[in-house]
Amino acid sequence: MAVTKQEILEVLTRIKTSDGANLIARDLVRALDVDGGAVKFVIEAASADEAQSLTQSRDEAEAAVKAMPGVQSVSAVLTAHGPAAKKAAPPDLKIGRHPTPQAGPTKPSGVARILAVGSGKGGVGKSTVSSNLAVALAKQGRRVGLLDADIYGPSQPRMMGVSKRPASPDGKTIIPLQAHGVTMMSIGLMVDPDKAVIWRGPMLMGALQQMLGQVEWGELDVLIVDLPPGTGDVQLTLCQKSDLTGAIVVSTPQDVAMLDAKKALNMFEQLGTPVLGLIENMSTFICPNCDHETQLFGHGGVEAEAKKLDLPFLGALPLDIDVRLAGDNGTPIALGDGPMAQAYANIAKRLVDGGMA
Repeated sequence: MAVTKQEILEVLTRIKTSDGANLIARDLVRALDVDGGAVKFVIEAASADEAQSLTQSRDEAEAAVKAMPGVQSVSAVLTAHGPAAKKAAPPDLKIGRHPTPQAGPTKPSGVARILAVGSGKGGVGKSTVSSNLAVALAKQGRRVGLLDADIYGPSQPRMMGVSKRPASPDGKTIIPLQAHGVTMMSIGLMVDPDKAVIWRGPMLMGALQQMLGQVEWGELDVLIVDLPPGTGDVQLTLCQKSDLTGAIVVSTPQDVAMLDAKKALNMFEQLGTPVLGLIENMSTFICPNCDHETQLFGHGGVEAEAKKLDLPFLGALPLDIDVRLAGDNGTPIALGDGPMAQAYANIAKRLVDGGMA
């Protein structure tokens, strides 16, 4: 049986780079081609210096793919698309300072739209939806940024497979990281991942302002902001101080979750932020062994609420163990071609077709 591109990508996620990430998480693999038993791909580094550091990773990748059943030959080319990079100084920004005054709602230069992804409570999969939606939009040709604004519980570095500390060449601006075609930034990349962030509201607001205004986002069609759960300081700051295109609310279908989701909807309404749609996560569960479908948290509650409130229903996402495994491995499920990837692609297409992303 011929090897598939997805199988090769899964093998390449196990090939580590010098910073402890992997080739796929670093978004270094280009032009993957499978022709029968012949496999070709390019590992593209940002500079000649980085390319030199990836030599061992290239050799390991070539050997690992060649060992796969059905593979007869492998060609892994290592290239660099820029000159030798100057070493960037580590950030000396004081993250979590008090907010600075500003005249009114703003958005980063070059960013066309800002979409906030929120939820009324934790545990409904909001961050998983945010990362996969960002990847799904990038696969459809959009220039996408992902800002992890969940200050107390940042999870996007793990879900997107990045751990490198962002650089700050001048001590004033922050250079975001790239993963899976997405430009991303998280407070989790700037603080010790093993230590709790113990900040009062003003420091939270200051950190959010810094990550919006001092990060070099570049030209983006859409910046997705993964909000913390609830209706607190971060949500208030983002809605009042940023030129938001709108918000997407994620909930599981059961009544208890919808009670909290309605509070988030009410918050956005009070703050004058348009709600672009609702997403029902963990909508149903299909047993991988017997294909029996079980509605663990009920089904259809979010869609019914969307109809009641006359809001768009963007889609339902099943509960799937592969989504969890992919997120833990830093390779969002939306990168693939399976049913879950298609579910996220459908939601992304609705946003693009509706002019929201």
